[in-house]
Amino acid sequence: MNRRIMTGGLLSLMLLLAPASAQTAPATPATPSAAPARPIPAANYVAVGGYYYEQGKYDQAYVAYRAAAELEPGNPAALLGLGRAQVKLRLYSAGITTLQQLVKLDPRSFDAQISLSQAYVQQYIGAGDRTLVGANLTAALTVLQDAEGLAQAATQNADVLLSRVWNERGYVYKLQGDAPRAIDAFKRAIALNGDNAILMYNLGDMYYATGNIPLALDNLQQAVILDPRDPFNRAYYAKLLALSGNVTAAKPEAAQAARLAPRNAYAVGQYGVVSYLAKDPVTARAQLNQAVTLDPLRYPEFYFYLGRLALDAGDLKVAREQFTRASALGSQNAEYAYYLGLSYERGAGTAAPDRLKARENYERALKLSPNYKDAQDALNRVR
Repeated sequence: MNRRIMTGGLLSLMLLLAPASAQTAPATPATPSAAPARPIPAANYVAVGGYYYEQGKYDQAYVAYRAAAELEPGNPAALLGLGRAQVKLRLYSAGITTLQQLVKLDPRSFDAQISLSQAYVQQYIGAGDRTLVGANLTAALTVLQDAEGLAQAATQNADVLLSRVWNERGYVYKLQGDAPRAIDAFKRAIALNGDNAILMYNLGDMYYATGNIPLALDNLQQAVILDPRDPFNRAYYAKLLALSGNVTAAKPEAAQAARLAPRNAYAVGQYGVVSYLAKDPVTARAQLNQAVTLDPLRYPEFYFYLGRLALDAGDLKVAREQFTRASALGSQNAEYAYYLGLSYERGAGTAAPDRLKARENYERALKLSPNYKDAQDALNRVR
């Protein structure tokens, strides 16, 4: 969370919330008979919260939504916005509590149900020890069952609402390791809402997770066609092109994604990943560093590739630092642990080999992925 923007955000919030006359009227001396200022309505805070949320400024959105909820504790829009902002700021328990309060207050709110299921999922993803939140995915599916009932009863846009339910289910199934059910769920979502690029993206991502690169590329290409200005679709499509060996086509796609959204950490970072795969270390380093500056906590993949760049250059100190960050943020990724072990197994300059740390990380990689041959071979070397 970037606290440097709080002061400016609060000032902007005050200006936006102030009545227009207060900003334009000339100053007049105060008189004893002057009427007291009218309180700012909760709806104004909700509107400002929505503005900041759409801009990705979740700190400021949180301030506005919290003010609205304090003015009107039963305001559904305030609670929905506050819960979503809390989740974005990784205040997962608080966000779940807020959204549970909203569901209790308004059990017919489809958006409340969807947001609550997403909050359970995000807390699960963000947990350092997922065993402590192991029930979250089951809770998310239970909430989605309620959301499906609301969608089926809807008199308008029922198919679109149902597609959102199936999309969320697909993501939960993916986290549960049930690839066939995840793929089926995403397909059901697309059958209900075939013009939605996000659904195509998610199905493509699931095919990539199962190793089916051709089908992943097909779906990502469809996502780009449906929404050519979406930087996420284009950036991911570019990475898959590069991973499939087509770096010639990948690099302009990645560059275009970064041009479309130069402040989007994902698009900028994937341009760095594609540049690394295209053997362009200068562009890769610049883009990856910019990405982790834009969002230091969300994308461990970018620290991983910065580690790869340092490892290739023989800078083991930096490589270890970057792989450590990647492993901390992506604690369930066996490849990150393996490369951290590799950086400790090697020695160069003032960075001496550390076989004990190498062995620990190879063992962790194998625990995460028991059939990881490179990790097993490496572990045999350092024993």
